[in-house]
This record gives sequence, structure tokens and C-alpha cells, in this order.
Amino acid sequence: MHELFAQPSARTRTCSLEDPTMLPLLVPAALVAATVALPARADVLQTRLYRVESTVVAEGLDHPWSLAFLPDGSMLVTERAGRLRRLDAQGRLDTAPIRGVPTVVAEGQGGLFDVVLHPDFARNRLLYLSYAGGKRGASSTEVVRARLEGQALVDSRVIFRQQPRSATTHHYGGRLAFGLDGRLYLGLGDRGHDARAQTRADHAGSVIRLNADGTLPPDNPWAGQAGWKAEKYTLGHRNIQGLAVHPVSRALWAHEHGPQGGDEINLIRPGRNYGWPVITYGRTYGAGLPIGEGTAKAGMEQPALKWVPSIAPSGLTFYQGTRFPRWQGQMLVGALKDAMVVRVRLENGRAVEEERLFQGAFGRIRDVRTGPDGSVYLLTDEAAGRLIRLQPAGAPGH
Repeated sequence: MHELFAQPSARTRTCSLEDPTMLPLLVPAALVAATVALPARADVLQTRLYRVESTVVAEGLDHPWSLAFLPDGSMLVTERAGRLRRLDAQGRLDTAPIRGVPTVVAEGQGGLFDVVLHPDFARNRLLYLSYAGGKRGASSTEVVRARLEGQALVDSRVIFRQQPRSATTHHYGGRLAFGLDGRLYLGLGDRGHDARAQTRADHAGSVIRLNADGTLPPDNPWAGQAGWKAEKYTLGHRNIQGLAVHPVSRALWAHEHGPQGGDEINLIRPGRNYGWPVITYGRTYGAGLPIGEGTAKAGMEQPALKWVPSIAPSGLTFYQGTRFPRWQGQMLVGALKDAMVVRVRLENGRAVEEERLFQGAFGRIRDVRTGPDGSVYLLTDEAAGRLIRLQPAGAPGH
């Protein structure tokens, strides 16, 4: 575990602000106003390695959550309220949402979450959506597989339902990623009930691993073991909000929200226990009391990087492209609370450098992706959310 940058910025506060509905309860009104009343755009921004130019590609998105790039140059964006939107290659937003999206439970932190393409999407047109399913008062994270035909999803099938469901409306997790093993991974939260993250017969607080068709991989760590949910790949997570595969090492990485402090980046290994709520670097909201048994325990993993105070990480990509060659293979992490992107350089599974980028320039960052053109794309978590493209200042064309 490494804690880089000992001094937080002046905008750092003491709660993760995972849910925008919690803002009035957790911080003074004046501070909330300072947080959300941000410039609509910053054309050129300086980082340690690059001068970066920002372009607003699209705006007016309703709390966008995730972004996927289609082979024809168009893009798909999920909106938390339950809409899947398409933007053409020039960034023009289709006014009509894509039909056939499952009904979502859009309350609290619930709604439509991630969209990822099947690795062979160009041939089979299959995509996957994660969302809060069920009904109000009894919801859980689900995954549907469907085929995209024009402006509609067809042949939809739910391939995973988190069990048991919960009456709470937070900590759904919901990030999806395809591993280089062809398996589909899903990060889940504890649904606000800490102990569920350590419960064998409960999907909550886990990384889930499935075959692309939703069936169970026979080499899952607890497959065939009595008392275990066989889809579980790891346990002991509080609320996973970023999931990505390193392009060279093929390792799966995740980040998750802590409580008051204790956000983590973790290298995900099969059958490992990541500690929540037995060990954590976070503390209880408000009172700041210790949680669990401390910060370390035998048989439980330590994070590669922790954030105290919290930054509320959201979205994760490993940069792959030619526009920012000195960022190649490094993590880019969005942040809700501090409205920024964090660049993290790893060596041998350890975080060795952190740089906080664009703090306060765009607003709450919900997702960050590497585009096929080598640009970096951000989604802002706002009622009038934006899709923003980043490229080196003065770079030719897009």
C-alpha cells in the first residue's frame, strides 16, 4: 500500500460524496455551491507532461454514467435514468434513445450503469448493460446481454441477477469489463450493509466472473463449493466504481469507494479477500470512528493505492494510444468529489506516481475512457452532463 501526495488540495473534504443526493447532508451549502458551480469548459489546461486541450463533444446528457465506442465511429452513452443514447462520429446526439433497454430502478444511486461491447461486437453486435433491476424496495444489480440492430436492442436476455435483493438504494457497483481471458467481470457494492461483503452466500461486495453467455466458468475460485455463490471471483469490497484490464500484464484492476477516507485501487486476483469491513483505511461518517479491526489482517489484501481523504473515484481506463505517449499504460481515474482525473503510474503492481489533473475544470467526473483515436473522453455527472474530449494542445485533427 502506498499513499502518494501527502497534502490534499484546498478543495478536498472529509466525505466521499458518492451520492449527489447526500450533498446537503454532508457539507455546508456554500461549499456545495463552490463544488458544482464550475466553468462550463476549459480550453487549454497544463499538466505535468502535457498542455491539454478540451472540447465539449456533446452536452445535455442526463447524469451520463458510461461510454462505449462502436466500430463505425459512433458512441453509446448510458443515462442513469434508464436511457441508452447514440452519438454519431461527429458527436451529434440522436434525439431518440435506443429502444429495448430494460426497465431500471432509478432511485438513489440506482439506474442504468455500464455499457460494454462483446470482444467480437463487429461480427455479432452483442453488448452488455448493467443496471439496478427489480422494483422499488427490492432491487439489485443485473446484467443484460442484447444485440444492437439499428436503434433497438433485440434478443435481450438477463444473464446475471445479484442475490439477495435489497431495500437500500446505494452501493450497487455496476462496472463491467471483459478480461483478456474472454470472461465478463462485474464489480458490485455491499448495498449499504457492510457484513454482506464478507458473506459467502451473497453476491454483494464482490467481483463477479461469468462466461460471455452468462454461464459459470468452471475455474471460478469457489465453483462447486457448498455455501458459496459460484459467480464470486473475490470478496470484501465496499463499492466498486472502476474496473479495467491492463493491456500488457492482462491483470484486472478495480477501484472502490471507502467511507470517510479509504478509497482504494486494488489488483484483482481470484479468491482473494479485500477486507471490507474487517479492515479499512476509512472511518465512520461524521464521528470519524474506526471501522472493523484496523487497517491490516492476515489473509486480507492491501490496496496498491489508497486515498485519505476520499476522492470518490469513478471510471477507470488504462491509456492506450499515440496522442499521449508518455501516459501509455498508465491509469486514468475519474473523481466525483474533487472533480478531477487522477493519473497513476504503476510498477510491478505498485503505485509509484500520482498526478491530479484538471481539478475543478469540468465538474464531477463519472467516467473516463480511452477513445480509438487516442483521445481521452470524460463524462460529467450532472443533470445536463457533458461528453468532453481531451487531446494535446495543438494536436492535428481528431
